[in-house]
Amino acid sequence: MASVTTTDFIVEPNVQEIVMTRVFDAPRELVYRICNDPELRPQWWGPSNLTTDVVKMDVRQGGEWRIVQRDPEGNEFGFHGVYHLVDPPSRTVNTFEFEGVPGHVVLETATFEEVDGGKTRLTIQSVFQSVADRDGMVQSGMEGGASEGMDRLAELIAKAQ
Repeated sequence: MASVTTTDFIVEPNVQEIVMTRVFDAPRELVYRICNDPELRPQWWGPSNLTTDVVKMDVRQGGEWRIVQRDPEGNEFGFHGVYHLVDPPSRTVNTFEFEGVPGHVVLETATFEEVDGGKTRLTIQSVFQSVADRDGMVQSGMEGGASEGMDRLAELIAKAQ
């Protein structure tokens, strides 16, 4: 039986970043593959009360991505960015921009690290253009949605093993 882990967040005062960490009971190649598969992304990305459509997800240096989520009332929330580094199965670096608040670009680095003999620590560092931008993201409730997404990712990884 797999152990249940939680997602940890580091949000320090007056710092322009959020660091999210989760350990998955699976090899990093599998975790990396599931995280970066456009066919699987809608099954785990964000909260379950939203539907997720991957419009574009070209996981390569210079490749673009765009995801649209819809709530039960039909409201759309778009996100997009560009991959700056793709180094399987170790790391990806991409921009992240919520289309509802254009111009507030975040630089995200996802690191996949082998730990404890066969487990994977996923660390996502999000660097914002300002502390105010970071605080706005925190106040939007992103922690709850990100935690739920990581729980859904853990379930998907467990099914894939």
